[in-house]
Amino acid sequence: MTESMLAKRRNAAIAKGVGASTQVYAERAENAEIWDAQGKRYIDFAAGIAVVNTGHRHPRVIAAAKEQLEHFTHTCHQVVPYENYVALAERLNRLVPGNFEKKTVFVTTGAEAVENAVKIARAATGRSGVVAFNGAFHGRTFLGMSLTGKVTPYKMGFGPLVNDIYRLPFPIELHHISVEQTLKALENLFKNDIEPTRVAAIIFEPVQGEGGFYPAPPQLLKSLREIADRYGIVLIADEVQTGFARTGKLFAMEHHNVVADLTTMAKGLAGGFPLAAVTGRAELMDAVVPGGLGGTYGGNPVAIAASHAVLDVIEEEKLTVRATQLGEKLKQHLHKLRSQVPQIADVRGPGLMVAVEFNHANGQVNNQEPDADFTNKVRQKALERGLILLTCGVHGNVIRFLPPLTIQDEVFDEALDILTSVLIELNCKNENHAESTFANQK
Repeated sequence: MTESMLAKRRNAAIAKGVGASTQVYAERAENAEIWDAQGKRYIDFAAGIAVVNTGHRHPRVIAAAKEQLEHFTHTCHQVVPYENYVALAERLNRLVPGNFEKKTVFVTTGAEAVENAVKIARAATGRSGVVAFNGAFHGRTFLGMSLTGKVTPYKMGFGPLVNDIYRLPFPIELHHISVEQTLKALENLFKNDIEPTRVAAIIFEPVQGEGGFYPAPPQLLKSLREIADRYGIVLIADEVQTGFARTGKLFAMEHHNVVADLTTMAKGLAGGFPLAAVTGRAELMDAVVPGGLGGTYGGNPVAIAASHAVLDVIEEEKLTVRATQLGEKLKQHLHKLRSQVPQIADVRGPGLMVAVEFNHANGQVNNQEPDADFTNKVRQKALERGLILLTCGVHGNVIRFLPPLTIQDEVFDEALDILTSVLIELNCKNENHAESTFANQK
């Protein structure tokens, strides 16, 4: 069946609100490659949005899932518990940053993890206020989109959102927003909107995901930790996209001499199986009464088994090191292209959580006008040539690179060749168009 026929069926059967950034209908996948229904091969630089960090169908992950399938698929841990849930909680309690006693709860999605982290913070503090950041993404549930700092498409048409949510500018040097300005905004928030003793939590991403892959400056995290300690506020690190070796550390917070009280995680946790978690200070986690946390599918035994295998693979194949090596190679490659592609305004990101931001190339020094059109053309042209890319950013002018950390060197190099040819070709077209326009004006 052709892709156009599949697209027609999809449009007829599935709600329009479920978007799709490509019309590639996957037939099979292996490591960093996907083949569609017509047998066309694609290099996957999306990894299901940082989910299959260990690659599509890693043999260890598949074997672990198959073995669990031979025992049972579901009992609901709140009804009939099972050992591998307990063992994975013990494992995460050891691995999540923070030299204090921890406990864990398993749920199904990243948004669910965020919701439960806020519930835990509110129960532990007896407060309701939550501070979040512009450009943040924390999910599509009502609390998730209330915390999310981007209107289109996440908040459009849904009416009033959850109250007692307050927002700060996220410090981005490229956009002339400093840490000092952010902290001043927090000071003003405490003066004008909510007293700090009524704030339950401050939630942040160590590297903003959907917002544009902007790393949180170390000074911001240090200051947030000090402020949280001063006022008894719970600090929540949303590591849903940054976790599990993506940034060159198992968790992105390991890049900083700062620890969060609660850490949310999902995506790369189980190699493609739906699993999410909250891990945090034991005294906070125990503030919720029995039955206040959990969910029917939370901690599904097959996903738990897969997660154990993912953690084994990350350790044994040294994927944190691999992420750093490939990320540096990609960033160096992009930096070398800047002289040929003046639309490149910035290249950034730790490990293999890399982004390139495009602005209009109109001859201005440090031009700050976002070029979403050029960005989308890069994505579309790359897809035509067999490379799957994702865009992000409040202005839609950022390409984010999220290949599996297990990608073969030759496949990675092939993807860089495609990217290079696309960028140079599109820039040449832009230059020719600009020259033609200028000549016509004369």
